[in-house]
Amino acid sequence: MGLGWASWVYGLVIRLGLWCYRQGWCASARLSCPVISVGNLTVGGTGKTPMVILLTAWLQATGRRVAVLSRGYKRTSTVPHLLVSDGSRLLVGPSEAGDEPFLIAQRCPQAIVAVGADRVALGRWVLGQYPVDCIVLDDGFQHRALYRDIDLVLLDATDAMGLDALLPAGRLREPLSEVKRASAVVITRADSRSDVEAVCTRLHAVGYPVRDVIEVVFSPECVMAVGSQTRRSPEWGQGKKAWLVSGIGNSQSFHRSAQSLGIEVVGETVFEDHHHYTQHDVQHIRVNVKTTGVDIVLTTEKDAGKLSSFLTSDDPWWALRLQATVIRGEESLRRLIETPSSDNVISEARA
Repeated sequence: MGLGWASWVYGLVIRLGLWCYRQGWCASARLSCPVISVGNLTVGGTGKTPMVILLTAWLQATGRRVAVLSRGYKRTSTVPHLLVSDGSRLLVGPSEAGDEPFLIAQRCPQAIVAVGADRVALGRWVLGQYPVDCIVLDDGFQHRALYRDIDLVLLDATDAMGLDALLPAGRLREPLSEVKRASAVVITRADSRSDVEAVCTRLHAVGYPVRDVIEVVFSPECVMAVGSQTRRSPEWGQGKKAWLVSGIGNSQSFHRSAQSLGIEVVGETVFEDHHHYTQHDVQHIRVNVKTTGVDIVLTTEKDAGKLSSFLTSDDPWWALRLQATVIRGEESLRRLIETPSSDNVISEARA
């Protein structure tokens, strides 16, 4: 009863804000280049980071100069505008930048990556310093202050029930019907048809044309030594006993990915998303490794950046790198992001 009442109040506040934008009482500021937003409707991990990496790579392959803007959630730096990468080198570490921006900068070394809470001011700051053809906005669906030419909304196929209620009773940041203001809906972790259909059922209920959804899976690309960055093929993990370590929004997805490599999961340490690791954390995990006799400790690529400074050359810690693959709707998604214009945005009247 209490959570239901809290969700009603939360929903009222959210709907009021959305109504103000629709009435024109609040305006979205435009930047001088196209903006492509990758966002979601729920709290937790839907795979925004691998999607940002994929889209940035696609755009760069067409010759575009790309900047990625992110809030830098739970970063330790307090400056309003922080440059994580200037397109040629990393300038700060994961603690200062935030987990996701640092990983994006690592994976997209030719992209400008910057963080700041005010993405309008941040975008103008970046554009004032660098020649940029296109901006990719990380986690931007709720950041209505910045106009975006393309709005992609990610929904996790393994979390269909998370679409049933607003916070705090459920996991929705906004009513599910707000997907209709998106340029496209991307269903991630779309490995199971039954999972995808469960999400599509909910989309159909709010009037979204499910025939238009794009489907994406995240598959292992390689396994990397956390210290040396030595790479091994995904098959390298076959038959190995591992202790898993993660501090991400969807630890269950990481667990499934590890098992897909043929790894025997002996134990697991799960922290909250964006966890700031300490030497004590690492030492405690070392004890578990020693007592269970595992072959390796396997962590996520996002966590690896924060853990590397605590490890020695004797620590058998490896990180799993995932890649996003579009299994349905790739042509339409490419066409959408490679020709961004105001015509691609679904009108507020339709929403």
